[in-house]
Amino acid sequence: MIHLYSANDRLVAVADGLTYRIDMTLDEVFSAESPFALLMTRLAKANSTTAPANPRAPIQSQEVWAAGVTYYRSRTARIEESATAGGGSFYDRVYHAERPELFFKATPHRVAGPGEQVRIRRDSKWNVPEPELTLAINSRGRIFGYTVGNDMSSRDIEGENPLYLPQAKVYMGSAALGPALLVTEKPLPTTTAIALAIRREGSEIFAGTTTIDQIKRSFNSLADYLFRENEFPHGCYLMTGTGIIPPDSITLKSGDEIRITIDPIGTLVNIVA
Repeated sequence: MIHLYSANDRLVAVADGLTYRIDMTLDEVFSAESPFALLMTRLAKANSTTAPANPRAPIQSQEVWAAGVTYYRSRTARIEESATAGGGSFYDRVYHAERPELFFKATPHRVAGPGEQVRIRRDSKWNVPEPELTLAINSRGRIFGYTVGNDMSSRDIEGENPLYLPQAKVYMGSAALGPALLVTEKPLPTTTAIALAIRREGSEIFAGTTTIDQIKRSFNSLADYLFRENEFPHGCYLMTGTGIIPPDSITLKSGDEIRITIDPIGTLVNIVA
């Protein structure tokens, strides 16, 4: 496994407990036929360095996409929030259909990195983080790594009408990625846990966990559908949906701290602007 961090002027790789400076770009990594093999070759000639104190989001030219209603818990929450808009059967059909729900989430300039601010919409009254395992997919459509993703969502806007999904999901500061890009030849174990904690004024107001074996669809299938009739010259990220839904009584406020942990990737921490 290689943990790849994005610093201001370089990439930093951590492998086998050692830290190296890698003189290449994330676009080169995502465009490689085998990113893991390429990085191993570069590591053999790399100089040692120190880990960046404030890593940036591990993104350069990649688009961020997302899959919806991949967990049963997400299906249930979507049905509940859209009950008055007639969305009950709509989301149930999506959950059981062969074709997944895929939607565009963010361009790089809309993505927050570790320690940076995420945002909630001023025209929304019900906002939550959605902690998601996020796939790193190269330009050939091959999954080669993972990072932690936060799919910020305005639940009241989405629940009002399913056609409002882009407004509920896509805006400045609506996504966060980090702290590292985990590049590996092996898929993550199905027992891999995702944990979310929301803190307000020093106190934890919500915590929840799930495991990726609760995701209904295979990651390869999600990647396959995303790349059908589409091209990503610099690769892309794909968030895989959320299985942790805060109760209806919780909505994010300015100053809240969001912590999402996925071992062995790390913990992504963001503050609500």
